[in-house]
Amino acid sequence: MALCLNQVFNKDKTFRPRKKFEPGTQRFELYKKAQASLKSGLDLKTVVQLPPGENINDWIAVHVVDFFNRINLIYGTMSEFCTEKSCPIMSGGLKYEYRWQDDHKYKRPTKLSAPQYMCMLMEWIEMLINNEDIFPTRIGVPFPKNFQQVCTKILTRLFRVFVHVYIHHFDSIISMGAEAHVNTCYKHFYYFSREFSLIDHRELEPLVRSCLLHVGVKFTSLQRENTRPVPHQSPCPHLNGPLPLNPALRSHSVIFTLTY
Repeated sequence: MALCLNQVFNKDKTFRPRKKFEPGTQRFELYKKAQASLKSGLDLKTVVQLPPGENINDWIAVHVVDFFNRINLIYGTMSEFCTEKSCPIMSGGLKYEYRWQDDHKYKRPTKLSAPQYMCMLMEWIEMLINNEDIFPTRIGVPFPKNFQQVCTKILTRLFRVFVHVYIHHFDSIISMGAEAHVNTCYKHFYYFSREFSLIDHRELEPLVRSCLLHVGVKFTSLQRENTRPVPHQSPCPHLNGPLPLNPALRSHSVIFTLTY
């Protein structure tokens, strides 16, 4: 019998406190609608589409907060496996390195360990989603003009959690029996981000270039969009075990450093 995410992951180990929607608000009703669609067995590509008559920014806000909660839960439970010693650099394989910049404490791109990066990331997102000027909850208060740009930055950085967890800690996911749940969360995140063009296709390359296509997401559209061809892979609908890192990632001497 399939377990829900909260049964696989320890809800007390979230990296940051969960953000909840206030009952009775439109955002809460949208959240319930989205959750009902997920549980209905509908195709994820259909689930992420904007419901008729709904405001796109409300729909995006609900999902950004929900993805923050879910990824926060996944990484919080797995954080014991991601340490200063095991992950001294926040990376996605040998080719991709992520540096932190927030225009406050770190005004220049700064190399951090994965645990430090995750801590800064979750605190930064929590600060944004609790900011009424960016994520307004009061009726009649409009979203800022740059709202979708802010969400793009949030989702881009959250995607890096998937990259790091899949490439460096997939054995831990398997040992927890959680691969099906993480894969579903990832596919939901991926389809939503692509539906509203919220992540640049270049950010997706660490997982495209590894063998993690087997989570069941087809990247044929990315091959058309990329100016550089993506190596051909045959997507598999199920992930049956730990996947070795693509040899091209092991041997490649060029390191891409990403900050945005």
